[in-house]
Amino acid sequence: MPGPDEIAALFTGADGSYRFARWGRPIVPIVFGVDAATLTVVKGATEAVVAMAGARMAETDMEIGANLMIFFFRDWQELLEVPNLDQMIDGLQDVVARLDDAGANQYRTFRFDKDGAIRACFCFIRMDAALDEVPADTIALNLAVQMILTWGDKAFAGHAPLAQAQGVAVVRPDVAAVIRAAYDPVMPAVANDASHALRLAARVAAGGAQA
Repeated sequence: MPGPDEIAALFTGADGSYRFARWGRPIVPIVFGVDAATLTVVKGATEAVVAMAGARMAETDMEIGANLMIFFFRDWQELLEVPNLDQMIDGLQDVVARLDDAGANQYRTFRFDKDGAIRACFCFIRMDAALDEVPADTIALNLAVQMILTWGDKAFAGHAPLAQAQGVAVVRPDVAAVIRAAYDPVMPAVANDASHALRLAARVAAGGAQA
């Protein structure tokens, strides 16, 4: 299981600052750009990770309806045609241009409540040739892991958060342990100090028992 330094690295940004947040409200997903079969896979993966975390889902968010918005598409430029998306994503045209130039196939951005907990997440997946070769359940599970916490920029640069078990994608045990510890009710929903990683590590080591 990961120690304090490894956990701290998971929530450290490119600028060296520690930023952790979990959802502060029930998660309400909506998925665009997929068929019914893929929709079932995406929602199933989301439900599985939310249940693993000990978080909650709901039918609607009283403030904004759906608070986890997932978009699948083929070209970044398509986002500029989505009604009202520019009102939800600041500087949408610049974001699209940057991602298009970089040849990116995924992008996530979060919105936070007044206390700093996650209130919404927008996930964008451009289905390029590389992702076309990845099973839908793997894409969906990876997406669910990425949205459940505000991971650092390079959290999974060296090792993906998923593993294979008998040919099926699963969340790596160490990543699952961190997610469960992060949602322990006695832990804060927001942290900006790396000492938070010490508390997470203690809970991971104790298997979720209070430290």
